[in-house]
Amino acid sequence: MHFEYSAGSMIFRREDSRILFLFLVREDGELDIPKGHIEKGESALQAAIRETKEETGIDITPDRFFKRIKKYFFYEGKEKIMKTLTVFLSEVHTSKVSISFEHKGYKWLTYEEAMKQLSYKDTKEVLTDAKEYAERLWEMQMLNNDYASLPRSTAEWKLSRNFVPGEGPLDAKLMLIGQAPGRSEDEQRRPFVGRSGMLLESMLKKAGISRSSVYITSVVQFYPPENRVPTESEISICKPFLIKQISIIKPKFVVLLGNVPSSALLNIGSVRSNHGRFFESNGITYMPTLHPAAVLRIRKLEAEMEKDFKALKARMQQNGSRHR
Repeated sequence: MHFEYSAGSMIFRREDSRILFLFLVREDGELDIPKGHIEKGESALQAAIRETKEETGIDITPDRFFKRIKKYFFYEGKEKIMKTLTVFLSEVHTSKVSISFEHKGYKWLTYEEAMKQLSYKDTKEVLTDAKEYAERLWEMQMLNNDYASLPRSTAEWKLSRNFVPGEGPLDAKLMLIGQAPGRSEDEQRRPFVGRSGMLLESMLKKAGISRSSVYITSVVQFYPPENRVPTESEISICKPFLIKQISIIKPKFVVLLGNVPSSALLNIGSVRSNHGRFFESNGITYMPTLHPAAVLRIRKLEAEMEKDFKALKARMQQNGSRHR
């Protein structure tokens, strides 16, 4: 058996309130996405970008967190070939396409139109995932735009004016919620990138969880000067945006890092007496744990936090086996 590795991109654009996906028309009339072989020395991402440019003339910047891998068999003559196809998702802002000689045309189709015309199950599955992800992407963009405008619309704003958006897959099964950005996060406009972020990433890694697979955010997404605790008023203003984020991500598990998120979402007063426990609410399993900043101050707490994350991993695996 021969093995082949390819990469491609599911491309979409927005037209008014519709999402349109790009499909290339093959010589046999079947619809396809821009894709091709991964050349020696290329990553799957690099191959997808190159192939898309060659087959459509479009420069793409794939979403950092959407990646689907499909494996299937086919025959060339009597030889059985197993192909591994990695598909990325890319939003573009043009309808112009310059197709290569390999195809005889192209179509911009809505999800419903494409599902009626597609023949292959794998492509339909990727399209369904892409459509759901694109809808979440739009919702999150609109939410973040409104959230980022708070300093201009709120009287006596005392937080930083730099909005620090959440980061991670918009369909993540696990969501981590901290208190608020620190100085490093305020400067880089990314959550958990300072010393606390390094410790958090270490905890995830020890539990067998990659940071790139989780969505990370905070109750308040603006830096409180001098790294103070956000006030009740500030939490109250920002909490509706957090609730909306959770509704967009739809996580199965949420880790609450420290007292502020634990109090805001579960009304738990003390994380020290509740960390590592699991709480069910509205179909989500919540686990409070220590905030990395607290562990950095009191290093003997590190073992407790590590134990919490390993218990979380075990609970996630148990949950996954129940839903197979």
